[in-house]
Amino acid sequence: MPPKQLRRAGAARTQRSSPDGGSAPPATHRLEIGEAEFTVLCDALKVSESVREKAWKTYESLLAADGALACGKKKKETWGVCIFIVAIDLDEVTFTFTELLKSINISVCTFFQFLKEVDVNMDTVSTKVDSTVSRLKKKYDVLFALYHKFERTCGLIYLEQPSSEIPAELSSVLVLKNYWITFLLAKGKVLQVEDDLVISFQLLLCVLDYFIKLSPPAMLKEPYKSSVSAVTVNGSARTPRRGQNRSSRTAKQLDTDTKIIEILCKEHDCNLDEVKNVYFTSFIPFLNSAGIVASNGLPEVEVILKQYDELYLKNKDIDARLFLNHDETLQPDVIPCSQLERTPLKNNPDEEINVMLSQTPVRAAMNSIQQLIMILNSAADKPSDTLIMYFNNCTVNPKDSILKRVESFDQIFKKKFAEAVGQGWAEIGSQRYKLGVRLYYRVMESMLKSEEERLSVQNFSKLLNGNIFHTSLLACAVEVVMATYGRNASQSDSTSAETDLSFPWILNVFDLKAFDFYKVIESFIRAEPSLTREMIKHLECCEHRIMESLAWQSGSPLFDLIKQSKEREGQTDQPEPTSSLNMPLQHNHTAADLYLSPVKSPKKKASGTPLSATSTPDAQPAVIPQTQKPQKSTSLSLFYKKVFLLAYRRLHTLFLHLLSEHPDLEPLIWTLFQHTLQNEYELMRDRHLDQIMMCSMYGICKVKNVDLRFKIIVSAYKELCNTNQETFKRVLIREEQYDSIIVFYNLVFMQKLKTNILQYASSRPPTLSPIPHIPRSPYQFSNSPRRVPAGNNIYISPLKSPYKFSDGFQSPTKMTPRSRILVSIGESFGTSEKFQKINQMLCNSECQLKRSAEAGAAAPKPLKRLRFDIEGQDEADGSKHLPQESKFQQKLAEMTSTRTRMQKQKLNDGNDTSASEEK
Repeated sequence: MPPKQLRRAGAARTQRSSPDGGSAPPATHRLEIGEAEFTVLCDALKVSESVREKAWKTYESLLAADGALACGKKKKETWGVCIFIVAIDLDEVTFTFTELLKSINISVCTFFQFLKEVDVNMDTVSTKVDSTVSRLKKKYDVLFALYHKFERTCGLIYLEQPSSEIPAELSSVLVLKNYWITFLLAKGKVLQVEDDLVISFQLLLCVLDYFIKLSPPAMLKEPYKSSVSAVTVNGSARTPRRGQNRSSRTAKQLDTDTKIIEILCKEHDCNLDEVKNVYFTSFIPFLNSAGIVASNGLPEVEVILKQYDELYLKNKDIDARLFLNHDETLQPDVIPCSQLERTPLKNNPDEEINVMLSQTPVRAAMNSIQQLIMILNSAADKPSDTLIMYFNNCTVNPKDSILKRVESFDQIFKKKFAEAVGQGWAEIGSQRYKLGVRLYYRVMESMLKSEEERLSVQNFSKLLNGNIFHTSLLACAVEVVMATYGRNASQSDSTSAETDLSFPWILNVFDLKAFDFYKVIESFIRAEPSLTREMIKHLECCEHRIMESLAWQSGSPLFDLIKQSKEREGQTDQPEPTSSLNMPLQHNHTAADLYLSPVKSPKKKASGTPLSATSTPDAQPAVIPQTQKPQKSTSLSLFYKKVFLLAYRRLHTLFLHLLSEHPDLEPLIWTLFQHTLQNEYELMRDRHLDQIMMCSMYGICKVKNVDLRFKIIVSAYKELCNTNQETFKRVLIREEQYDSIIVFYNLVFMQKLKTNILQYASSRPPTLSPIPHIPRSPYQFSNSPRRVPAGNNIYISPLKSPYKFSDGFQSPTKMTPRSRILVSIGESFGTSEKFQKINQMLCNSECQLKRSAEAGAAAPKPLKRLRFDIEGQDEADGSKHLPQESKFQQKLAEMTSTRTRMQKQKLNDGNDTSASEEK
């Protein structure tokens, strides 16, 4: 129990009255000093007695595990962490997060890292604390990214040393402070989702627009100076605003007032319509209701400071005003130089040295959004003529139901988005939904064209009249849009940060089961070739989350499918035979197959009718002989194959971390793991794949007398990618009762599988399951440049994100491949010197070939290269070249053709052996 404050004086008196003027014994002396400092810290943070006592007990337990925590500065930091943990667990937080950081003199990033280090046992940091830390991390990442963007942007807008005519209250320092605090107040007042980087940045642009129009032109750089002068001439933007009719003023100045916001949006690749929507529906109402605007139109500093202080003390989190002072508590960890992407220095000293760092989170987010918008600009908000043709070919025309469904979900999505973000943002939600609808129709058309080519049919009545298929496809399209806007604000992590709008939020909006959503993901990716790598990776992560936990939730149709599979007469007790595990996962199943499965009938050899998306056993019961067994579910079979692959990948990664010295154990652990998933699948209900994995590893090590404790397993698991501490801290034991994974192993897993586990210690262990064949992900493309089959050092590589959009064309902002000369197809090539150098390189190659031919007595072996300089047909793709085309233009055409063929080949690689699987 920690000492009470009254004991501090007693401790001092005891020390002074020691015999011979000495001090107390060393151990007691150090303890008394430590206790006194702990008390001082608790008093400074105004913590309650219960928090004080439990925090001290937590500190003592940590000290017993690691004595180094009691040394020097670590001691105070450990106390701070213990107080933070206990205060959150007991719901007795009496301090803000910034006050805590200041009290123990530690930065945000160091605190989070230290918290992770002290969690040596699974019960030190609860899931409640994890959730709070996650929220703080996301908020800090967004604020850090926005402030640095804000600081750089203001440097491009305002003069460093404006004329002496500018009033003192409009100095650059005061302007910066006024801007930033007004933004923080607006963000806290109108945004319910404070970790949304894109919406926050759009709101920041609104604040900038408002203040720029109130600034004297003498303070501004171009083009803002001219724009503000024009606004002043047409209708003064600096007239008093109190007492005016805001709506009439807005309508009157709409044409001129949007000039500044147009410049800001263009500079930052922001969608103008969205930012204007934020300005008029959220920012202006905030100014009107907050009562912070003075007679000169500028917010009153004291008023906004007071209102923000109230907001900050209410939220008890980060004081973002300290960014203005570059406060050490808000500074990030230093990024090692090796982690920064740079373009190699050029060899020619006369050429410009171009060192390019990785993009800022805001720039990356804006570029991703612009790329998506450019892709969808040519798409329509309604079905195309091609889709209408497919609808008309159906036995039952699905057009009316499709349009009605899209309209219905528009209202639902708009409502749910407003509930999550704030009522003033409903129209922003509607705009995002409409982008999703465009993508929905675009992908649907692409899918149907592929199905027509695959099946040679045009009547897809059964598929197109299926509600679950359309709901899943629409939800997937909207999820792509939401994920594009919900980009991570952290520079240390390339994956999307989880927010309130992150997957699986979309499933709740569309009232969709995760297993049904999973069926459309792979076909969606294949049908939309313009998806960025980030979006492909995001959808793959969604698929993994479904396979590892979401599809196994109570109420999932997966359990009904497994049950039906096991109840089939004469069928084995397995949804997917183990013999297929070591076979490559190659299939040509599409969304049509998966959504119509398991009711699809088997092919009849005698039948000349092609298998179509409309043929079902319900429609043609007579074609199945009495002796023929019904075909098993395609969707269930493919799902299990993918689950096994994911499970083995996870197991293999963890195994290499922990048991690389015992390679003989991996097949045993995998056999138990695979057996549990296949035959004891009820253990997965409302649980996580990794929970079964860790229990399987622990169980095999136990019977094989290998010393591997759960604590070690969990410590290694925490270091893996895409893991969540809740996975091992909160496991379902029985209905509505949760505990740690150790309790789950003892009370549930071991009780269910004890007999099976003990067999691995006997002389006759179970037959080992085959190790799954691990293919490349069907969604990933090679990142490495590929050499054109020619004698010249010319390479092609996929155009990589992020992009810089300029004049409607996509231009890479990073030099890839890393070479001295880079030309990207689709962008402006710049100066003619680049053409001359490339042509010279090609000509030099030809000269070398000619010289070698003349020098040798015998004819040289022909150089294997594309015949880009021969008139007529090209042997690569049969294309014709115009006589007036330069060698480089012809070569460029070859590169384009080769790149297209490679990508098509990648997409078709998974279909080579599909015929045998269907037989």
